[in-house]
Amino acid sequence: MSLYDTTERQAFIDKGLEVYDRIASELERDHSGGIVAICPETGKHFVGDTLNQADDLAYQAFPDAWYLFVRVGERCAHLPLQSW
Repeated sequence: MSLYDTTERQAFIDKGLEVYDRIASELERDHSGGIVAICPETGKHFVGDTLNQADDLAYQAFPDAWYLFVRVGERCAHLPLQSW
């Protein structure tokens, strides 16, 4: 996957936000203000208090995968990144 291609990047973001929308009520109730790492390809997600914590959990499950990181409760605050 190349997230340098704007069409692929937007499709990745859209798919990740679809997953976020499906789990938003649970996330916002239990993890407001945290960060969720969403793997749009699998629908798996990992929540941490910080970006680093969410990434650590995601990396343990799927090293080197791309994730959409979203601030819980602030859907517009999102960033696609490869796990590190």
